[in-house]
Amino acid sequence: MSRPLPLASEQTSIGEQALVSGVAPITAAERLAFRANAPMEPKKPQRPADHGLFDSNARLQIEMFS
Repeated sequence: MSRPLPLASEQTSIGEQALVSGVAPITAAERLAFRANAPMEPKKPQRPADHGLFDSNARLQIEMFS
């Protein structure tokens, strides 16, 4: 039975990091491309669209039919 090879590691500013063979580190360009392709998010909380066509609470008002 063969013994598994130990993983290589390097020391970073936040501690020891394991290096796995065949896995490349994420570059700054890849990180920026991921953020650029992500869906946009609102800068402040949005109000619900609960008026007109999207008013689901108005459908619950059945007292005028009772």
